[in-house]
Amino acid sequence: MSQSLVFAYPGNLALNTGGYAYDRRVIDGLGKIGWSVAPLPLGEGFPAPSAVVKADAERRLSNLPDDTLVMIDGLAFGVLDDWAVREARRLRIVALVHHPLALETGIHEREQALLRESERRALAVVRHVLVTSEMTARELNASYGVESARITVALPGTAPAPAARGDGSPPHILSIGTLTPRKGHDILIAALRQLENLDWRATIIGSPTLNPSTTERLKRQLDVSGLAERITLAGECADTREQLAKADIFALASRYEGYGMVFAEALSQGLPIVACRTGAVPDVVPDEAGLLVPVDDVDAFAEALRSLIADIPLRKQKAEASRRAGAQLPGWDTTAEIISNTLRMVP
Repeated sequence: MSQSLVFAYPGNLALNTGGYAYDRRVIDGLGKIGWSVAPLPLGEGFPAPSAVVKADAERRLSNLPDDTLVMIDGLAFGVLDDWAVREARRLRIVALVHHPLALETGIHEREQALLRESERRALAVVRHVLVTSEMTARELNASYGVESARITVALPGTAPAPAARGDGSPPHILSIGTLTPRKGHDILIAALRQLENLDWRATIIGSPTLNPSTTERLKRQLDVSGLAERITLAGECADTREQLAKADIFALASRYEGYGMVFAEALSQGLPIVACRTGAVPDVVPDEAGLLVPVDDVDAFAEALRSLIADIPLRKQKAEASRRAGAQLPGWDTTAEIISNTLRMVP
């Protein structure tokens, strides 16, 4: 069978988000093991594109020759249900689902219902589904009716990186995540305000442009908190490994994660973690390596941070456990191999 693949993606593949980083790594990894991968951009605005953008994306996909093997990023595929139903017999469609669209934070119930139904219809007709976590596999099987035999889990890999030194004075708290409601940076800032009597500094790395209203809310929150001198909104960073190596604690209050690549990266560099017990986070972050608290619980998040800031032996204990857990994570070559083997079996 020919090792040729069309990889269709929405938006800007160069964006510094976990989903796009995964896509880039997959394209690169498949190329290194002999696949010919042709990227196919589908346009901006997904999963809520304009009618013009959506029609153009469908046209581009429909122009593919019969029997083409095409993998489509779920951020777009989940709303291309009508197209998928029309073309599923002609094309060999594989969906790549980072997490179900309806589980995004901040959308209304009616929109959630529409997204859930469109994604269910789209996934019902694909040849196979690739997901980035066991949790997402379970969710698609239980709530979307995708048979387990049509799902393959390809965990994100981690790249070699220097270990965090963990010797900051004051302790440096690092958070990495696009400035969107789902990443919960508002919870982190509120928690840190409860700890203003302790000695610490914090940096939040993430794109401020993908959700400008969230960025403005966070800036206002910082101004009101009086912590603008201690918490830095650092913007995007192409390679966060150096920043992770300089940090003492990794903290991200995500309201949901389909996997949470940044948690795996923090583990691989030996950082103790404060996060929320939601989505796939408990599958990625073992209890011995971090402190997981309920979603949107500012007091619990603050208390977990207080423990790691004030209790240096605990911080070191969690860091060592994090380093051990990180050493067990797969590399990107493993991710590519799993996906390659799956694609070869697509009928």
